[in-house]
Amino acid sequence: MYLCLGTVQFGMDYGVFNTPKKEPQYCMECLDYATKNGIDAIDTATAYGTAEEIVGKFLEKKTVSREKLYISTKLFPNILDDYKKEDYVSVIKRNLQKSLNVLHTEYVDAYYFHSSRYAFQPELLEAISTVQKEGLAKRVGVSVYYPDEALECFESSNINCIQAPYSIFDHRMKEQDVFKKGESAGFSIDVRTVFIKGLIRLKEAEVPEHLAKAKPILNKLDKLCQETGFSRIDLSMGYVKREKAIDHLVFGVRTLEQLKEDMDSFNKEIPEDIFKEIDKEFSGISADLVVPSLWVK
Repeated sequence: MYLCLGTVQFGMDYGVFNTPKKEPQYCMECLDYATKNGIDAIDTATAYGTAEEIVGKFLEKKTVSREKLYISTKLFPNILDDYKKEDYVSVIKRNLQKSLNVLHTEYVDAYYFHSSRYAFQPELLEAISTVQKEGLAKRVGVSVYYPDEALECFESSNINCIQAPYSIFDHRMKEQDVFKKGESAGFSIDVRTVFIKGLIRLKEAEVPEHLAKAKPILNKLDKLCQETGFSRIDLSMGYVKREKAIDHLVFGVRTLEQLKEDMDSFNKEIPEDIFKEIDKEFSGISADLVVPSLWVK
């Protein structure tokens, strides 16, 4: 498994409190530091505000050879809803080409549908396979939210990658054998939402009222940290890292200091018995807490 720097925070206000995005130059510094210190994967999307532009400016500098980087992006959500079936391929190609132009690259390593429900539309999965066949993307797939969406993807011969949520509090994908089945199907699997939009970083007093039921869960995690000597970030990174079927752990940062901390945590070795305790203590947490799109203020 490898780290992949997510860029949603670079292009738009984001997080539990919709924290304002950083200045482009600061984002470039984070990208420079990451790629100079072992991270060779970057994830972005058309829907992430100006994120593709920032990544494109970074790639344009050519401080790192394009061939040494793994770049993934996503088609704008729901964009195909108003088109007829015969237009799907042209719309996908046209939008990917726009992304390629902005990113200053001739191809991406993975291109995803950003609308997870497209997993259930075979004609769309067939349409996106065209950009792989034409060399515009090395892999194509769907960014999913739920296990049934991931499992549906594995039934298709037209796609070969997914991006899915997975974290120390969100065990849904593992509990439904998504990782094992995806590996058997030959899929590349990247995971995101490792810090649940920044929720895992919050102190109890910082947790907003609409997420109040996260407080006892975070307190339980803090108790485990005290008992083991590892930080929240150590355990969050380590828990995901243990899944061998995952190719990339996609994570976002607000500061360069966070980036350094996360990279350090990822490289720590954590005893397996701690993970067994996590499996027991944090299983069955409801989706409306671990899936940010379901948060209701």
